Amino acid sequence: MQTRNKMLDDISQLMTNAMGVAQGAKDEAETAMKSLLDRWLADRDLVTREEFDAVRAMAQKAREENEALSARIAALEAKLDN
Repeated sequence: MQTRNKMLDDISQLMTNAMGVAQGAKDEAETAMKSLLDRWLADRDLVTREEFDAVRAMAQKAREENEALSARIAALEAKLDN
């Protein structure tokens, strides 16, 4: 017949409960940190990658149009000089 030590059972139960509490605290800390980071990022005027790419494409198109217009002006000026 095997007897169980009440003290060891209590310590084992205490450790199990402590691990559960630690896991809960970890989850709560992660949630709080994520919330804090989300709020901090929202307070900054940051753009999304999609917005950045859209503005970059618009700038590229404007640059190309500017180069085309510059070439057209140069051609017209050359025609006037002749």
